[in-house]
Amino acid sequence: MSDWEPAVKIGSKARGGATQKETVVRGKGALNAAQRSGAIIGQEKKFAVGNAAKGNTEGQRQKKLDENPDIIKPKTVGIKVGKLIQEKRNELEPKMTRDQLAKKCNTTSNILGQYEAGTAQPDQKILDALERALNVKLRGAAIGEPKFKPKGDKK
Repeated sequence: MSDWEPAVKIGSKARGGATQKETVVRGKGALNAAQRSGAIIGQEKKFAVGNAAKGNTEGQRQKKLDENPDIIKPKTVGIKVGKLIQEKRNELEPKMTRDQLAKKCNTTSNILGQYEAGTAQPDQKILDALERALNVKLRGAAIGEPKFKPKGDKK
C-alpha cells in the first residue's frame, strides 16, 4: 500500500479537524461568539466597496511616508496659481478684497492668503469655488484659461 500516492481530499473535511475555514463575521453577536471561542480575529479595510469607482489613494500615500526615511514636503498649489488668484481678484469689476472673495468661496481670508502666497495644500472644494468666482482654471494643464466661455461665442 505504500506504493500509492497520498489521497487528495476535496470538501469540508480537507483542512482537517483542527483548523477552521476563514469566514466573514456579520453582526455583533457573531463577533462576540468568535471572541469567546478564542478564534483569531482580523480586521481589514476594504478600499473599493459599493458603487465607488476606485479606492482612495490616501492609504498609499501614508504607506509611502512611513517607509521613506526622508522628509517629504507636502504638495502646495504653487506660486503660479497664487499670482493668478491675486491678478484675477484685482481684475474683477468691482475689485474684490481678500475677505470678500473668501466669503464668496465659503472659506477664511487666512486660507485664501495661503493660496495667494502659493503655500496652501490644494483642497479641491476651495479650488473649485475659486475657479467659479474668478472664472479662471486653477488646476490641470489649462491653468490661466477662462473656465466659462463668454456668452457671445457660439463656437
